[in-house]
Amino acid sequence: MNRDSRYLESILHHDIPLTREMGLKVLGWHDRQLRLQLPLTANINHKSTMFGGSLYCGAVLAGWGWLHLRLREAGIEDGHIVIQEGHISYPLPVTQDAIVLCDAPAEAAWTKFVSMYTRHGRARLTLETRVINADGEEDAVRFSGQYVLHR
Repeated sequence: MNRDSRYLESILHHDIPLTREMGLKVLGWHDRQLRLQLPLTANINHKSTMFGGSLYCGAVLAGWGWLHLRLREAGIEDGHIVIQEGHISYPLPVTQDAIVLCDAPAEAAWTKFVSMYTRHGRARLTLETRVINADGEEDAVRFSGQYVLHR
């Protein structure tokens, strides 16, 4: 776990106490990809798979965390991030610990986002998140979230 990962995990656990109860861990921030982990045991449902609400929360948090770290890298620390809209699908069950991944959007989308925020003090960015089983590669969950940054 690098310094940025420890920093983000500390922020999440302090500012969003639910993340501690969920057992959320920040596995890494590398090449503009954020990797989180949710343990099955803390998020299990009556079917012995991961609870859909935990998966939704993990997906939202991956986007929020990605944006938080990327803004910090860009030296933008005067805004508040909120989720405005989210769409999720659950094509496969999560039967073990979940790995939640959020990759960078297209560079043009990022540039437009920063420009809008600088100019107007408010901007929107869509981020895609996916969840896989710890030993898998197939997407068990796909999430698309629209995040707003405002002063």
